[in-house]
Amino acid sequence: MHSLFQRFGPGLGSAIVICVAVWLLGMVLAPNVMMLDFSLRPNLTPAQVGGPEDVYTLSHFAALFSDPVHRAIFFKTIWASALVMATTFVVTYPIAFWLAKVAKGKAVALVTVALIIPFWINEVLRTLAWYILLAFNGPLNAALLWLGVIDAPLRWFGDFGVLAGMVYAYILFMLFPIFNSISTLDSAQIEAARNLGASTVQIHRRIVIPHAKAGIATGCVFTFMLAAGSYVAPALLGAPGSRWFTQIIYNWFFEGGNWNRGAAYALVLLALCMAVVMAALKIFRVNLADVAK
Repeated sequence: MHSLFQRFGPGLGSAIVICVAVWLLGMVLAPNVMMLDFSLRPNLTPAQVGGPEDVYTLSHFAALFSDPVHRAIFFKTIWASALVMATTFVVTYPIAFWLAKVAKGKAVALVTVALIIPFWINEVLRTLAWYILLAFNGPLNAALLWLGVIDAPLRWFGDFGVLAGMVYAYILFMLFPIFNSISTLDSAQIEAARNLGASTVQIHRRIVIPHAKAGIATGCVFTFMLAAGSYVAPALLGAPGSRWFTQIIYNWFFEGGNWNRGAAYALVLLALCMAVVMAALKIFRVNLADVAK
C-alpha cells in the first residue's frame, strides 16, 4: 500500500485502492455472500418470505448428497475437470518448451499467432466448430473412413467430445504460463546437464519442470477452474450420459425455478474447486504470490 502511494501519489493511489475495494466487495464478496444466503434458505413463494417457514436450513446441501444421480454427476465433473487439466498439460508442455527454448525468431511469432487467432472467435462459435467436426457425418469420420481407420462412422459426442472441446478451448490458459516460466530458465543449465550425460527425460524432470512449477501450477489452476465451471462445451458436445454439474445448476436456476437449490449446488462446486486449487498449490509447493507473477 505504501509503495502504491509512493509510486502514483495520494490522489491516483487512493483512486486505485477504491476501485479495487469496490470490485472486490461488489463483484466478488457480495455475490458470494448472497449465494450463501440463498443456499441456506428454503424455496418459498413471495408470500411466504419472512414468514415462520423462512428459516435457515441445510436441506439443499443434503439434497445434493442424497441424490445419487446428482452426486455422481458432481464427482464426475471433478475428476473429468482434472482429466482435462492433465490432458491440456500433456499437450501444451512440449509446445511451450519448444517455443521457449528451441524455436527462433519468426517461428515463435508464427506459431504464437497461429495459436491466438482462433481465440479471436468467441467460445460458443469455437465449440460449434467442434460440433461440426465431430458430427456423425462430419469431416473427422469422413477422413477416418477415407484412410480406412474405421469401417463405419463413430459417434464422438459424449465424454470424448467434451474432453476434446475443453482441451482446445483452454489450451492457451495452460500454454502461456508454462511458456513464461520456461523462458526465464537459463539455457546454459540445459546445455550443462546435456554435456554431463543427462538424458532428455532427466533434464526435464530435474531442471525444466522444477523451474517451471509456478507456471505449471498457474496453468493447472486456470484450466481446472474453467473446466469445472464450463457450460457451453458439455451442452453442445456432450451426450445425455455425459452431463456436467454446471448443467444441473443451470437447470435449478432457470428451468426448475429453485434458486436456493441452485445456489447450494453452486456453492458446493465453488468450495471443492477452491480446495482443489489449494491442493494443487501445495503439491507444486508454490503460493499465490508465485501464481500472481
